[in-house]
Amino acid sequence: QVQLVESGGGLVQAGGSLRLACVASGRDFSNLPMGWFRQAPGKEREFVAAVSWSGSSTYYEDSVKGRFSISRDVAKNTVYLHMNNLKLEDTAVYYCTVDPSFVDMIRGDWGAMDYWGKGTLVTVSL
Repeated sequence: QVQLVESGGGLVQAGGSLRLACVASGRDFSNLPMGWFRQAPGKEREFVAAVSWSGSSTYYEDSVKGRFSISRDVAKNTVYLHMNNLKLEDTAVYYCTVDPSFVDMIRGDWGAMDYWGKGTLVTVSL
């Protein structure tokens, strides 16, 4: 059974940092892109960041560029999202995703993603 399990969310003050992690299990994901989306209350799910299967290519949504960093540990089937200088507007549930199409992922086509975690809540306060 395929599972993606996120961790690392929580409450943080604006300007602070968090590191999210997502562990994938149930099959070999080493040759698939992995990424993160987020969904704020009342808003549609949106793309945040993606990393290619090798880890050599990364892509970010404009509002997180320079603040967030995505990485992966292929041996551990784990993807990370390092979030720095967090802002109030980063408050959302963050979801891990895996899909064969890096292009669909960076286009934000969340409906096309094959696998999802249940999400981890990030709340940024003043």
